[in-house]
Amino acid sequence: MIWMTWRQFRAQALVGLGALVLVAGWLLVLGLRIHGAYADTLAHCAAREACTGPLGAFADRYGLQVDLLGYLLLAVPGAVGVFWGAPLVARELEAGTHRLVWNQSVTRGRWLAAKLGLVGLLSVAATGLYSLLLTWAAGPVTDILDNRFEPAVFASRNLAPLGYAAFAFVLGATLGLFLRRAVPAMAATLVVFAALQIAVPALVRPHYEAPTRTSVPLTADLIGRLTKIGTYGDIGGLRVPGGPWVVETSPILDTAGQEVGRTAWFQDCMDHSPLAELPACLAARDIHVEIAEHPADRYWTFQSLETALYTALTATLAATALRRIRRHPA
Repeated sequence: MIWMTWRQFRAQALVGLGALVLVAGWLLVLGLRIHGAYADTLAHCAAREACTGPLGAFADRYGLQVDLLGYLLLAVPGAVGVFWGAPLVARELEAGTHRLVWNQSVTRGRWLAAKLGLVGLLSVAATGLYSLLLTWAAGPVTDILDNRFEPAVFASRNLAPLGYAAFAFVLGATLGLFLRRAVPAMAATLVVFAALQIAVPALVRPHYEAPTRTSVPLTADLIGRLTKIGTYGDIGGLRVPGGPWVVETSPILDTAGQEVGRTAWFQDCMDHSPLAELPACLAARDIHVEIAEHPADRYWTFQSLETALYTALTATLAATALRRIRRHPA
């Protein structure tokens, strides 16, 4: 049964594995280049704390390439579900070739389990290799930017892509079994998987654990950087040191807990302070923001929980498919 499954699937597998080899080769070359440049950058600094400028330039130099490869990996599980999962059973049902197997000694459950097991394992292994290489290659850039919780980075590194790949593949196979047509199953797989990839980061991931609340003081230096880039009064784009995931921010507050925009001293600073002195005028009032965040040390917990969530969904779909195949009319 496994040999027959491989013979039926080998064309798609060889195309996919060929693409993976090309991407893996590029990731190896890029990773060696990134790690070499990172070591060279640090070698020219007396200490890491004095290397902010060169490290920022290093991250800018390689950030775009890393981002593009990350977005490509985000598409891989969806492609696995659409092109490997959806046609796997639907095509046989369309062509009627399933009857030949079902009339032999092989049971329907074993027939489906062999398909899900072999092709599903290849799907997870291919995605896992890509994720491993990307995580290694992009490691120095991610370390500098402290952005492991950003949705695209979180979903394209370490464990999470394995759960996505397994789920997308079994989702495609299950929809193919129910719809019995390859093209509708491919379209439905793409829609369902894309919807989940949007919904989970926004609606589910923030609630894996309750966020902690803390206060971030806005120093003169930080206010100066915010005013220079024209975002004063909005800390939505503020990167909090240490790499936490900030899920909620308050308005900017003074020591009394009032919004600074509603206080007389704020307007006085804005009206009478030269631009160069404005940050110091504002910071003198000890202004701050209250934030709700998931600390950086929760990263692996969130990766494990998300992978477990998609693994549970995968197991549920596989059980549904196995029940369905036993009741499928010959």
